[in-house]
Amino acid sequence: MLNKPNNSFLLHFVINYIGDFVTKAVIDFHERQDRVLTIVKGKYGLGNKSEAANLIVSKFEDAFLEPELKPEYKEEILKVDKGKFEKFSSVKGLRAALEDA
Repeated sequence: MLNKPNNSFLLHFVINYIGDFVTKAVIDFHERQDRVLTIVKGKYGLGNKSEAANLIVSKFEDAFLEPELKPEYKEEILKVDKGKFEKFSSVKGLRAALEDA
């Protein structure tokens, strides 16, 4: 059984997604995590610990979520997809074509 520290902090924090869709959560932070939120709140001049939690989550967003493709990259992939390709019936044929190139 996990022991809960005496100085745990209940935090209501809101993560804003697209438009009006909002997720609310009640989170139990231990003393050290609460200190980190307080430091982030002060360092970035945020209004409350909810904003600090949102900032921390947004910093990790890029690391854990797949980034969107840049429009230029999408266009390049489509050009490659429409390109001319040669078919080879065997590895020997491919090697011969590479040697002649």
